[in-house]
Amino acid sequence: MHQYRCRRLLTKADERLDDRGRTKLVGLLAAGDPHGEVRTAWHAKEVVRSIYAIDDPDLAEEFTERLGADLQDPDFPTETRQLGRTIARWTQHIVAWHRARVSNGPTEALNNLIKRVKRIAFGFRSFANYRIRSLLYAGKPNWALLATITPR
Repeated sequence: MHQYRCRRLLTKADERLDDRGRTKLVGLLAAGDPHGEVRTAWHAKEVVRSIYAIDDPDLAEEFTERLGADLQDPDFPTETRQLGRTIARWTQHIVAWHRARVSNGPTEALNNLIKRVKRIAFGFRSFANYRIRSLLYAGKPNWALLATITPR
């Protein structure tokens, strides 16, 4: 249970932490992070999140390029340097979001939902049943498109 609470505090956005949560996070980091590696990764995560608060695409590009380079500092933990390399590699994609304000998030969410249905079902023999189950799981099936089924 302790690991779950700590993980929840580490993944929660800084602005969503109340005073109690922030105090708990600082205490956990002080007790279980003697070399400051987790603290560094947490701060890096917060800085990466701040990229999306920038309204100007050119400024976002400059910030992202600089952040990718800065996070690769040899004094940082391995995971943080890897994050820096990833940010550097994905800079143009991040900047593309700033220019177009479009994300593939909804598509990824739908793909995740469909994979979950498939995993729960342990496979379907009929594509029609798989399709119906996916639509039902999504919560808003269009019954007009499902001529073979009549809702009760």
